[in-house]
Amino acid sequence: MSAIELSRRALALRLLPLLDLTSLGEDDTPELIETLCASARTAHGLPAALCVYPEHVTTARRALRGTTARVATVVNFPDGSSLRGRVVRETRRALAAGADEIDLVLPYRALRRRELGLAEAVVADCREACGAGVTLKLILETGELANADMIRQACNIGLAARVDFLKTSTGKVGVNATPAAAAIMLGAIADFGGRCGFKAAGGIRTLADAHTYLELAESRLGADWITPAHFRIGASALFGEITAALAAPE
Repeated sequence: MSAIELSRRALALRLLPLLDLTSLGEDDTPELIETLCASARTAHGLPAALCVYPEHVTTARRALRGTTARVATVVNFPDGSSLRGRVVRETRRALAAGADEIDLVLPYRALRRRELGLAEAVVADCREACGAGVTLKLILETGELANADMIRQACNIGLAARVDFLKTSTGKVGVNATPAAAAIMLGAIADFGGRCGFKAAGGIRTLADAHTYLELAESRLGADWITPAHFRIGASALFGEITAALAAPE
């Protein structure tokens, strides 16, 4: 069944295991993260991962013990600096704390300055620091890139470094995920043989929002490609929409 044919409940069921349930608030507390992790244990299954700031990785890991949900965190976030040492240090500390997945912000300002080599080096350093078995998502911050060509160039940096996902946005800038940017990214992934995943994040609050990106990915890469290994939605408010749809009478 095509995603466009799915009922609201069926769409929610499909999206739940593709969700990176995210809390990246400056005032997040351990208690808030524990509550979020408890809510992730739904009667219908778990999200793919919970994404939290590095200082909450140990809390999330402890709260999710015994589940299949992964713990993701962010590095070089949200500014996307060009400091290679910073990126490596943050990555190593996050992994030591127990993170399963790293969401790295591309040095997009360096890319805008045409300092391609510097941007490439930061991503390569992080990929090396992650090593095998750690999922690396590269946040392109597409809303801050000047044009489609620059978005495609950012994609190429990630694909060349063998990142596991290309991700649209931090959610911390004026323009975050857009279907236009997603289409460019999915095209680059398809040209790469579909070996890299895609994550839409930033401003995705409703089932209708998520459906747009699901349809884009399915139309470009096929329904069988849509698994947690290849497709994620990073959101917080969307989880409420999903759980409400699943709680409604059939």
